[in-house]
Amino acid sequence: MPGATGGARSVPLALIQMACSEDPVANLERALLRVEEAARRGARIVCLPELFRSRYFPQQEDPARFDLAEPVPGPTTEALAKVASVHEIAIVASLFEQRAAGIYHNTAATIDADGRLLGLYRKMHVPDDPLYYEKFYFTPGDLGFRSFATRYARVGTLICWDQWFPEAARLTALAGAEILVYPTAIGWQFDEGEAVDAAQHDAWETAQRAHAIANGVFVAAVNRIGREGGIRFWGQSFVADPFGRILARASADTEEILLVECDLTAIERVRREWPFLRDRRIDAYADLDKRFRD
Repeated sequence: MPGATGGARSVPLALIQMACSEDPVANLERALLRVEEAARRGARIVCLPELFRSRYFPQQEDPARFDLAEPVPGPTTEALAKVASVHEIAIVASLFEQRAAGIYHNTAATIDADGRLLGLYRKMHVPDDPLYYEKFYFTPGDLGFRSFATRYARVGTLICWDQWFPEAARLTALAGAEILVYPTAIGWQFDEGEAVDAAQHDAWETAQRAHAIANGVFVAAVNRIGREGGIRFWGQSFVADPFGRILARASADTEEILLVECDLTAIERVRREWPFLRDRRIDAYADLDKRFRD
């Protein structure tokens, strides 16, 4: 259970930072090899980046790209489930889900160590920005903010643009998550200079470290690398502990398996010292359901 202090409770978490090609079959094969390598290195929970089976296609509004979608459960979850069962690992995988004719989601599937599909999270915050035209493709999620009890830890899944919203992190933590995992596809899309690039990356990382601190949980962001169209993906996947400290960070331009030991007993220690959940004024937050207070 979260917060147990009767003994050590630690889980090795692996983030698969990878480049993605135009070939979905090749991407899946490479991802499976890296997941298996992470398992051999001792990982018990393995996470893949956002939409890893293809290049980041929402840079254009192209109806033909809907052909990349698949049902969930489907071919990708079945392939990952076999690896999960053989190696007794839990896997978080981000997929382009075809739910029904004309209804598509950006979905994270959580697979347990016996190969069972524990559940889905459908991306709640869907961006519509230059080179991130996701509203053309993805129906906003309707499953709410969730966590899943894997064999090794309770994992909460959120996706990319969700990273900027404290409400999403809070509600997922309140659902029992010990580790918040953000499959991600983010980078620089304009040549604005090194100072702006650094500031944008710093804001991204700082926002997520704040979620770790405010909720007393581990936060993991797993990104892709490489240049695809107009976006230079900045990699730098990382894991932060419940105090917001960066435990490990990957490079900006290299495929890596970032393996991090997460001491889950730290959640109880940090929450005792910084009891933010205890001191929340839940009686005073009614206006959070408004777009803006006029």
